[in-house]
Amino acid sequence: MAQQIVKLWGLARTYRRGAVTVPVLQDVDLEVELGEWVAIMGPSGSGKSTLLNLVGLLDQPDAGIYELDGEDVSDVPEGEQAKLRNEKIGFVFQSFNLLPRTSALDNVSTPLLYARVRRAERAARARAALKAVGLGQRIYHDASELSGGEIQRVAVARALINEPALILADEPTGNLDAATGEEIIGLFEQLHAAGRTIVFITHEAELAERADRQFVLRDGRLAAA
Repeated sequence: MAQQIVKLWGLARTYRRGAVTVPVLQDVDLEVELGEWVAIMGPSGSGKSTLLNLVGLLDQPDAGIYELDGEDVSDVPEGEQAKLRNEKIGFVFQSFNLLPRTSALDNVSTPLLYARVRRAERAARARAALKAVGLGQRIYHDASELSGGEIQRVAVARALINEPALILADEPTGNLDAATGEEIIGLFEQLHAAGRTIVFITHEAELAERADRQFVLRDGRLAAA
């Protein structure tokens, strides 16, 4: 029987702005198996990023159950959320979220600093992660000296540094030109072939088709594409 990394039942999230309530997600169910690549599509404002934030423990649902790697994390305390994020989840964002005047090596090793890994081991693991994404010759370059595609490769290396159970990618090609975006999608295909579990948000159907399964989020509800 396949092992499930993500299990969501009846997940809901509503934002409150003063006296106004804005329902974003309603009764969302999703199961992602170990080693699977799942793509989630939907128009702008459909709640894709909100859903990814819930899966990534950057936010908490108002209702429903979330199991991550067999553990109910629906309402764990904030401190425990941070620990679980660092141990089990790797993030790749559209906006990269790197420190611009910091080397690729130090950007990638940052999650290990939070995990209190010794400096020499941090550096060795960061070098290996950068080499794995094709940036072995750029480890000492600041993020501001790298191309868009190279920056996103650094972000992928950072996501992999803790050997997470789950990689979450929010429009990772959104700020890249077509050719560079194709390179990054090719990198995700390599990660998937190596057994990585990926949940990938995109508004492009042709990119979503590269995944094992596709879902569409519309009006706060998730359905198979």
